[in-house]
Amino acid sequence: MSECRNLGSQTEIARIAALDGYGICGSGAEPDLDKIASLAARALRTHYAAISFIDADTQWLKARTGLTIKALKREDGFCQHVLTRTEALVVPDLAKDNRFSHLSIVRDHPRFRFYAGVPLTTADGHAIGSLCVLDPAPRGPLSIAEQTTLKSLAMMVMEYLDQRLKTSRIHGITQFAEATSLGMIAIDGAGRIEFVNRATCALLGYSAAEMHNQPVEIIVPERYRGGHKAMLSKVLASGDSKLDGKTVEVLAQRSDGSEVPVELTLSLWHDERGTGVGAFLRDITERRERDEKLMLLAHHDTLTGLANRRHLLDRISETIASQGRASVILIDLDNFKEVNDSLGHGVGDMLLEAVAIRLTASVPEDFLAARLGGDEFAIFIPDCGDPLIVDSTAAEILSAFQRPFEIADQLFHIGLSIGAALFPTHGRDAEELLASADFALLRAKQEGRGTIRLFCPQMRSASVRRRGMQDELLQALKKRELVLHYQPQIELSSGRIIGAEALLRWNHPVSGLIGPGAFLSALETSSLTLPVGAFVLDEACRQIAEWDQIGLPPFKVGVNLFAAQVRSGTLATSVLETLDRHQVSPTRLELEITETIALHQDDVGLRSFHSLREAGVTFAFDDFGTGYASLSTVRRFPIDTLKIDMSFVRDIAHDAANAAITRAMIAMGRDLGLVTIAEGIETGEQEAILMRLGCRVGQGYRYGRPVPAEAITRLLDPAVQRAATSARTG
Repeated sequence: MSECRNLGSQTEIARIAALDGYGICGSGAEPDLDKIASLAARALRTHYAAISFIDADTQWLKARTGLTIKALKREDGFCQHVLTRTEALVVPDLAKDNRFSHLSIVRDHPRFRFYAGVPLTTADGHAIGSLCVLDPAPRGPLSIAEQTTLKSLAMMVMEYLDQRLKTSRIHGITQFAEATSLGMIAIDGAGRIEFVNRATCALLGYSAAEMHNQPVEIIVPERYRGGHKAMLSKVLASGDSKLDGKTVEVLAQRSDGSEVPVELTLSLWHDERGTGVGAFLRDITERRERDEKLMLLAHHDTLTGLANRRHLLDRISETIASQGRASVILIDLDNFKEVNDSLGHGVGDMLLEAVAIRLTASVPEDFLAARLGGDEFAIFIPDCGDPLIVDSTAAEILSAFQRPFEIADQLFHIGLSIGAALFPTHGRDAEELLASADFALLRAKQEGRGTIRLFCPQMRSASVRRRGMQDELLQALKKRELVLHYQPQIELSSGRIIGAEALLRWNHPVSGLIGPGAFLSALETSSLTLPVGAFVLDEACRQIAEWDQIGLPPFKVGVNLFAAQVRSGTLATSVLETLDRHQVSPTRLELEITETIALHQDDVGLRSFHSLREAGVTFAFDDFGTGYASLSTVRRFPIDTLKIDMSFVRDIAHDAANAAITRAMIAMGRDLGLVTIAEGIETGEQEAILMRLGCRVGQGYRYGRPVPAEAITRLLDPAVQRAATSARTG
């Protein structure tokens, strides 16, 4: 119970000060809040609902539906447990929950059994109370749609409170709707507009009188009206829809015929007049533009404007999916390192830009030119499995590079080495095809620069080495040679360690300690990912329990998931069983998912994620910003944390494009209410820039390399932390 009361003395003082600023606890009746409470009970089909405000000692039930309780001691209620959460707290049966089963309002009167609540949070992040619904009988957990409805109503409460600070009193829910910045619209059972607020009128260019009693289709683009009308008729007739409580993005039509993208949060209600439909509207024009810009940047190399590796792999995969043929040419620049070393990266970058222009000009328009990184380029040839065409294309590229480049009044002669591979002859998927082309490129470089080589199976000796390494990894797992090291995650404003990422290492009997870069590819293409993933999870939880036993301050530990763990269908069960076995709270664990996992996720996997999230496990999206999936799927997953890839952080002080991408990603995370962690911070300059951009948490060699658990134990000693912070800031 103390952890709910002692949120941190300074934080609690600030929270109570924020509550006092609203002057709500000692005010008279608030009919508008009563209406919101009533709407919550109706929307979630519960007997009771309450809007509570929690001061140092008391929970004040300011608005109630079905309840006579006006106040109770803070420790005698449920809602104090919501204050530390960002998501809904759902308790299917209070009598079976050790946190609540002893309370008199559960044991005696009024014998509450079901509870669901969300925090009422100020713009500054202070949770001053809760919106909750209760029932006298147990029931199942809330659906995602129901949680969305509850959070939308909580947002309405905070809008009301904020507006209440500016005006002496708002009389009635209609006036509140006029004051909110969110658009609101209500539609009657005949599909006609019954109510719009001022924000909706401003967004769509109509007056309220012009919209009143009109078919809602006047704000639907004409090409969508038929489908919209049919769907709305079905919803109004049945009184039930899977869209209830959902947030969707659609196009709305303004009075002048122009269109605007809006985000709608939908709600259905039933009264004596039948079924009604309402929606909150938010203009998302800026967000769409930002997403489109980020998507473009994520698919293209920021220096040359060519497609990047992710875009190239996507194009190959699309061709494979359509049963087509394709070829890939990989190109490596000869002598480029000497240019960089002798004349600097500025001249090197200009040369790369010139190479990109000439490379694009030397192939047909329907070929895709890409930069894979450094001085490595690629050409994707669609609908081509003919080695003669590939060879002639490569020869034309070589010929185009016979002419020198003139950069900064100097002439540069750049030679090429070229390797190529054909689908399906040389690879069954995009990665294998690219790997085959890479084998061919390596052979070309070995045989002499300016050489073209087509892949042949003899070049794949590396696969034999991979199989040998897989056998070694199996023995390493059996002999417990695999270990975890931990890299601290730092709150940038204070220098305090608030988390650590668990990273796999191999204590090789001959080579010593080696990182995953040396064996991860072999591991991920073997059947060992499930047992190794289980080992990593078990060892991390065991270590968390050990840290708890010696009294270290609690912090989250991040564990990377393998795709095979997610595909297994038993992820939620195995994670929860491991946590239970080590007596570790789910809130101490953060699971990191990569873009590869997100791209191949189905509804079954998503349900596992949501089940774990409801239990208290949090999720981080790793290497955020390196591909399209990290933009399009982040809102589909129960993500709590975005980890900005080190490739953006590395050159943030000298690369304007990287800085712009990072700024946009931090803003996106802030808009979505997520924690943003910047990876790969090595310098104070990088740290200062990230703090200015609004990043709160950092990870990288500036704060510490991955180290054994005992080193983290020493770091978390308060005296050691103070010294480390002083050294870093001094």
